[in-house]
Amino acid sequence: MGDGHRKATLKEFCRSKMLALALRMILGAVFLFAGIDKILHPAAFAEVIYNYQILPDGFINLSAILLPWIETLIGLSLVSGIWIPGATLLSATLLSVFLGAILFNLARGLDVDCGCFMAADGAGSSTSILWYVARDGLLLLIALYLLMPALPLKRR
Repeated sequence: MGDGHRKATLKEFCRSKMLALALRMILGAVFLFAGIDKILHPAAFAEVIYNYQILPDGFINLSAILLPWIETLIGLSLVSGIWIPGATLLSATLLSVFLGAILFNLARGLDVDCGCFMAADGAGSSTSILWYVARDGLLLLIALYLLMPALPLKRR
């Protein structure tokens, strides 16, 4: 089999419904796990948000209460297959915001806990902020991949 066959096979794999389903389940599980953990530990998550030093104090508790429920609903939607395009768009939007906040703090020299998972662990995390950038970047790429079928393509 020649190089052309390998390219065709890779192209078919990248467009396969099984790959899209697997990636949607992974992204949904990540959002579900992250959201539920934060719902169970709202005070710890509020502290994580505070440590980012981005939001005004008046928005910290509100964000710590609302954001986990939004993440959980996105996760449920992706896993159950209900309202996939909207949930995928929201996940890409949230991941862009999260990645932006992490990069903003990296540029300021602040090595804060992501708060993505294990919100109860708070600032005791020893995970590198560069790991958060890589992980959120990969999750954003997954969300963008899942959005591709929903985008109108110009036919040649």
